[in-house]
Amino acid sequence: METNTEILFTFLDGHATRLSEKEELLYLEGLYETAKAWAEGKIEPETGEATKEEIRKALQLAVLKGMRASAQPHHQMTPDSIGLLAGYFTDRLSKGRPYVTLFDPAAGTGNLLFTVMNFMDGRTAASAVEIDDLLIRIAAVTADLLAQPVSLYHQDALRPLMVDPVDFIISDLPVGYYPDDVNAADYKLKADEGHSYAHHLFIEQSMRHLKKGGHGLFIVPANLFDSQFATQLHTFLKDEAEILAVLALPSGLFKTQAHAKSILILKKPDLEQGPKPEVLLANAPDMKNAKALESFFAKVDAWAEENGYRTN
Repeated sequence: METNTEILFTFLDGHATRLSEKEELLYLEGLYETAKAWAEGKIEPETGEATKEEIRKALQLAVLKGMRASAQPHHQMTPDSIGLLAGYFTDRLSKGRPYVTLFDPAAGTGNLLFTVMNFMDGRTAASAVEIDDLLIRIAAVTADLLAQPVSLYHQDALRPLMVDPVDFIISDLPVGYYPDDVNAADYKLKADEGHSYAHHLFIEQSMRHLKKGGHGLFIVPANLFDSQFATQLHTFLKDEAEILAVLALPSGLFKTQAHAKSILILKKPDLEQGPKPEVLLANAPDMKNAKALESFFAKVDAWAEENGYRTN
């Protein structure tokens, strides 16, 4: 028997394929038009009431198919296992607050952001930025289908943002060099010569848009602190942030070790000058390994309790 996610994917894929062939569109463009028609009630899948996660996962499968077809290097999606970890940490660090604000400065189709919002369903509102026109249109229609409150902005996130400070910034950071040296000159993490690292500039921009005491959760290259500008980054973080955690992600999630990533969790200092929390250093386990996951979450919960992140 097919699951709701499978039924929804078949529905999306069939309509998107037919539309893209008929109108000579990219598959992702056909998917956007299909999802838009669904959100507007012009077409409906033949399934019972689906959960937000079932809808998100079906859209994710269709987007992944479209990204493989387009072969665009910037068209990539954060794996679900990472999104669920991000949701767990955001929930834990929020200390059980009934409402928090989120921001993703490099949202893509919004899959990471929506995974976290679904995890904390009803307790969040978000804003997001994406420079790619097609990806942000897919993110917008996904927000409609999931009934998640998100304000979306189509722009270069490293330029001035019309976004209020938020409680949490969650982002799978674009990795590589930022080509606009003139704009990069406004950042402390700019390179002295040549292009600057985009992912470093995104971290600095994110810290600007966090509330005092707010948290940033970033998916970063595993070699972030061993790279060309690591000393500069260390100095910036020492002055502008507290490092709460560095979590190595399972190697099986990535094609090669060169593409390996980690989760970096930062806190923007607040007015209360208490003791700095102990940095959590851990290897995130394979999500299929129940015993390892139980041990990992027990370690995280103990760290959270010791460092003031109680949920009551």
